[in-house]
Amino acid sequence: MSTVPLHQLAHGRTGDKGNRCSISVIAHDPAHWPLLVEQVTESRVAELFAHRRPTAVKRYLLPRLQAMNFVIDDVLDGGVNGSLNVDAHGKSLAFLLLSLPVRLP
Repeated sequence: MSTVPLHQLAHGRTGDKGNRCSISVIAHDPAHWPLLVEQVTESRVAELFAHRRPTAVKRYLLPRLQAMNFVIDDVLDGGVNGSLNVDAHGKSLAFLLLSLPVRLP
């Protein structure tokens, strides 16, 4: 068994509204989809973002697209317009999620 960062198996898209971040994870290869569903979970994402103190992490599965979307509440320092910390928004948080270790059989 080996471990790789999620970005080797998927790419991400992101958006933010207020203090809520939405990050989509899309499998590069449909064959990896079951592995991603098993390992890229709400609890693992909440743990990865724990330093940002999210109040909720919700995963939505889009199996026909081999994609999932995570909605993460209260991780944007109050939101893009309310924060001086530009690095804490959107795309930079997608890169954090794509660093999540995934175990390959």
